[in-house]
Amino acid sequence: MCFHYAITQEMMKITAHLRVQWDGEGWQPVFHADGFTFLKMPVITQEDPTHIQLFHWGLIPHWVKSKADADKLKAQTLNARAETVFEKPSFRLGIKQHRCLIPADGFFEWMDINKKKYPHYIFMKEKNIFCFAGIYAYWTDKETGELMQTFSILTTSANPMMARIHNLKQRMPVIVDPSQYQSWLQKDSNIETIQSILQPYPETAMDYYPISKRITSRIQDSNVPETIEPCKLEI
Repeated sequence: MCFHYAITQEMMKITAHLRVQWDGEGWQPVFHADGFTFLKMPVITQEDPTHIQLFHWGLIPHWVKSKADADKLKAQTLNARAETVFEKPSFRLGIKQHRCLIPADGFFEWMDINKKKYPHYIFMKEKNIFCFAGIYAYWTDKETGELMQTFSILTTSANPMMARIHNLKQRMPVIVDPSQYQSWLQKDSNIETIQSILQPYPETAMDYYPISKRITSRIQDSNVPETIEPCKLEI
């Protein structure tokens, strides 16, 4: 699964790396995005592949009837499993028509050792910005008229490195190779092309280290650079 990630770069560096423009809204680097706070995070959509926009994490399909239903569902749609994304009612329109790229430069998973969980930070060996595969949706609150733009991160089976870290569920986010960005966002990509992208990313391009438990602290702010600093794994 992927419920926590980081995009720590300044706006100008993100846009230069991905060769896109930024849509209006202000931005501050995020050292810990917790999915269950439903933050607005950068995405690049099929409809506007030359711009970054800010969408809420936690997908709300257009057919959801009420705010109460939307609030309940979005906690269950932070991720979409690649194996069932074409079948699930919440996701099947998105995977066919509303695919997006979600910039990041790291993400977090927990290793289970003797029934205790130890957080790890995972990133590219070259420490570059990369992109998760995502899907998005638009939902309008019928009571207020507010338009909600939302997204979900696709997940797949873990590569060997991620299987060692996320050793209970053995899942990882789908990371799109830069050579496949255009295919992922292309409106007429067929199912075979889409499925070919929904694969575990090679572990040879990735690295990781353990971090402190500040990320789960109830009294310390986790959205700070200290959260992603390496620390010794103390068992």
